[in-house]
Amino acid sequence: MEVSTACFGGWPDCRRISNGQVELIIAQEIGPRILRYAFTGGANLLHENRAQQGKCGEDTWQARGGHRLWIAPETSETYALDNTAVEVTVDGNAIRASGPIERETGLRKVIEVRLAEAGTRAGIRHEIWNHGSSPMTISPWAITALAPGGVGFARFPTRGTFPHSLQPTHPLVMWAYTDFSDPRWSFTRQFLILRQGPGSSQKAGMFCEDMLLGYLLGDTLFLKRAEAQPAASYCDFGCSLEMYADADMLELETLGPVTVLEPGACVTHQEQWSLHPRFEITEWTEEGIRGALQGIE
Repeated sequence: MEVSTACFGGWPDCRRISNGQVELIIAQEIGPRILRYAFTGGANLLHENRAQQGKCGEDTWQARGGHRLWIAPETSETYALDNTAVEVTVDGNAIRASGPIERETGLRKVIEVRLAEAGTRAGIRHEIWNHGSSPMTISPWAITALAPGGVGFARFPTRGTFPHSLQPTHPLVMWAYTDFSDPRWSFTRQFLILRQGPGSSQKAGMFCEDMLLGYLLGDTLFLKRAEAQPAASYCDFGCSLEMYADADMLELETLGPVTVLEPGACVTHQEQWSLHPRFEITEWTEEGIRGALQGIE
C-alpha cells in the first residue's frame, strides 16, 4: 500500500492512495472530496470540471466533479460551501478527510476511504457531525459524479408476479424535470438505465434495500453498493438511491435514512466501490445486463 502527496487538477497538495492496481486521490485544499478513482495510470472514472480545478476559497458553491457528501433534503443548506482546506489523516490503508465546521449549518462532513490490500474494492465511509446547538433533521447523501460518455444503471428490488405479489414494493420517483420520453432513459424488468449525453437534466430515484448502481465507461465498469433500512424513513418520497444526468456528467447517488441529529452526535453512511476492466454489455437488455454482471456482483 502506498500513500503519497500528489498534484491533481491544479491542486498541488492532494493525497493519493494506491495498492498498485487502483488509486484514489483526495483533495486537501477543498472538500472533503474524492477527485480520482481509477486503475493505476488509467483514465479517471470520476468527472473533472476543468473550469473549476485548482481553485479554492470561492464564495459560492462549486460543482467541481468527483465524489462529495451532501445532506438531504435538497435545500439552500445542502449547498454549504466546501471550498476551503480539510484535515487529512492517514491510518494504514485508510485516508480520512475532515472538513471544517460549516458556517451555514454547524455540521462537519467527513469522508474516509479504506482501500483493499489487493484488487479494486474500496470502502467509502461518510460521517456528518452536528457541532451546532440545535438538532437537525437530515439524511446523508453520497454523490458520485462520473466522467461523460458512459451509461448508468440501478437495479430494482427483487421482482414478483401477479397475483402472488399484490402489494406495491417500492417507489419510482420523478422530479419536475424528469422526462421518461427522453431517449437516454430505458428500462428492463430488473434495471433502470440512464445514458449520459447531450440533453436536458434528468433525474429519477427509487427505494431498494440492497442497492447496486453501476456506470459503464468504455470497457471499465464502476460499481457502488450500499444497504438501506426498510423500516426507516427516506427523503424524496422514500428514495434510497437516485440517478442524475446532464450534458456534462452523470451522478450515482445513495442516501441514508432521515435522522434527527442531536448536537454532538454523528450519523454515518457506508458505500462499497469496485472497478471491473475489460467489461462489455453487448445488449442493454435484461439478459444482456444480468449475463454481464454474473459472477462479479
